[in-house]
Amino acid sequence: MNKKNILAKDNVISFPSKLTDAEREIEAIIFAAAEPLDIDTIESKLPKKTDIHQCLDKLQKEYSSRGINLVCISKKWSFRTSPNLSNLMSQEKTVEKKLSRAAVETLAIIVYHQPVTRAEIEEIRGVAFGTNTLDILMELNWVKPGGRKDVPGKPIQYVTTDDFLSHFNLQKLSDLPTVDELGAAGLIDSSSVDNAIFGTGKFFKEKQEEKKEDIYSNIDEMLSGTLDPEDKN
Repeated sequence: MNKKNILAKDNVISFPSKLTDAEREIEAIIFAAAEPLDIDTIESKLPKKTDIHQCLDKLQKEYSSRGINLVCISKKWSFRTSPNLSNLMSQEKTVEKKLSRAAVETLAIIVYHQPVTRAEIEEIRGVAFGTNTLDILMELNWVKPGGRKDVPGKPIQYVTTDDFLSHFNLQKLSDLPTVDELGAAGLIDSSSVDNAIFGTGKFFKEKQEEKKEDIYSNIDEMLSGTLDPEDKN
């Protein structure tokens, strides 16, 4: 657009003409409405008959370059934030939610028995659980699919993630309390739990590796103690 057409004689920008009373009324009606309004509803609120379509077209043009726009969706009119400014309206907020009992129990079973299938989790818990229980744990990125079990049907197995260790400030799974430690703390009845199957996956393997390391270190200490100082050199 030519600047000469925009500037008035006194070098002042020429703004659009003022809105008519009918246009101002329609503007106020749509602005105050709790939901988008159709033409009939707008017309029913006006004090006198007017060309609503013409007024709406003009208002739409007036607001096209502003922070809020007049939009028509499914033949209903409303004011909306300009699309290119919608990022200013978003707000990130951290909401802390407690896990349900089912989610906590499911997580505990996966931690100590991984890799474990959904059917195995339900068998251990003694009750079926909703699909969203696993979804919640995976959304937190504490649990993830860990391949399929080599049995008929090839069910998905679930394992914990590095984020799980990080969240609970653990370096490895074997840092978790053992069945004996949980029993000593009064958290479980260890007399009714079979140590041989408690932690049958990664947790169990890490514990076994730790036991081997302890055995070798004990042997080293024992041998060192039997050598003469001269032999040690």
